[in-house]
Amino acid sequence: MTEISSMVISHKKAKVEEMESAWHGDLDGMLHNLYNHEYVYECVVLKTCNRVEIYVVSPKSSSVLFSFAKEMGASTHIIDFYGHDESLEHLLRLSGGLESMIVGEDQILGQIKDLYAYSKKAGTTGKILDTAFEKAIQVGKRIRNETRINKGSVSIGSAAVDLAEDIFGGLTGKSVLVIGAGEIGVLVAKALAEKDIQAIYIANRTFKKAEEIAYELGGHAVKLDEIKEYLPGADVVISGTGAPHYILTRKIIEEAVMGRERKLLLIDIANPRDIEESVVELENVELCNIDNLRVISEKTLKMRKEEAKKAEEIIQEEIRLLNLQYKRQKADRLISELYKQVYDVRIREREKAVNRLSAYHTIGEIETEVLDDLTHSIVNKILAEPTKVLRQAAELGNEEFLDVVSRAFCLDKEREKIDKVKPGCTKEQTTVKEQAQVK
Repeated sequence: MTEISSMVISHKKAKVEEMESAWHGDLDGMLHNLYNHEYVYECVVLKTCNRVEIYVVSPKSSSVLFSFAKEMGASTHIIDFYGHDESLEHLLRLSGGLESMIVGEDQILGQIKDLYAYSKKAGTTGKILDTAFEKAIQVGKRIRNETRINKGSVSIGSAAVDLAEDIFGGLTGKSVLVIGAGEIGVLVAKALAEKDIQAIYIANRTFKKAEEIAYELGGHAVKLDEIKEYLPGADVVISGTGAPHYILTRKIIEEAVMGRERKLLLIDIANPRDIEESVVELENVELCNIDNLRVISEKTLKMRKEEAKKAEEIIQEEIRLLNLQYKRQKADRLISELYKQVYDVRIREREKAVNRLSAYHTIGEIETEVLDDLTHSIVNKILAEPTKVLRQAAELGNEEFLDVVSRAFCLDKEREKIDKVKPGCTKEQTTVKEQAQVK
């Protein structure tokens, strides 16, 4: 049976370096590498700073995912492999913020929406994954509307600011440099704006973006190639760019703290990392990364855990609805094929009747319309009860009954005629993979 399977590498089992090493190439390349596999009919890849997740629809999901994990060079001890039911539950938990390092964080929902949209645009999704991801996005919104799971410090950005506060015992009068004006950088800057700090400096490769955020938050924009000038005066540096190389090397930091007596706190929330790890060897320098953000206040954690229980109840309710939706889809495919088959017969027989009557006298528009309405009504009335029975069987999970109906009406043969042709392919070039995807 063709269902969803997934492999998950996340902060729960993997360190930052392990997640970094598990990712090779760009998103587009990974998606198409997966989709080009003979037995992968649909796929979606999720990549964030805390996880790499792959969802596939395949009749040979286990071997496909194990093979891909081997190709990635990722150790199996950091990977979770999930079957259909587990994959659905994990995806809904993920969208609800229950699988995040910071429980309830909002950023993950936006990331799921964006990465799913990317896969959909790339043409690697179909009915099965579309149903799952659309449900996940809806559930993520519902959880945030009906619970308080996203209240307080729930993003990596705000958690980084909280960590800096804990280390310094408050940020009053401190000078903070934020490197990176992407989504995480904006979250950091907004969290800082609520604190009584002396100055916020926003550095970014695109200076205009840094200016926009600095203006909005009452900070100062800095060109990325000028950050060396601002490091000596900074108390805290929070870096979260998308650069593939170090933004702050040991040499840069060493020069910045030369002759300095007060602490310089560096928080690296980028993946891959922005700050060279060996800076910890320097005097008066403290380096924290994503792994340090696991530590959050007990009070906030307790509140989130209580709200997470409500979220779990919502997820279980929505899982039942999602499974019901999948079962109905199976029946709907059969029903659609059955109606098409019978309607084809209706049209042929109606035409025969019109032709026979025309041999005796002129058949006008009214007579033709009456015959059309009559045959249409007969077909709908005959199929009304079978339609109801098929849907009930699907909801009860009676696969055997659906298979019997399919064989009795030769619907499998009808299904074989439905070809899913990829862009740029002719009908003749359609493979077994595309035909099976429709099934």
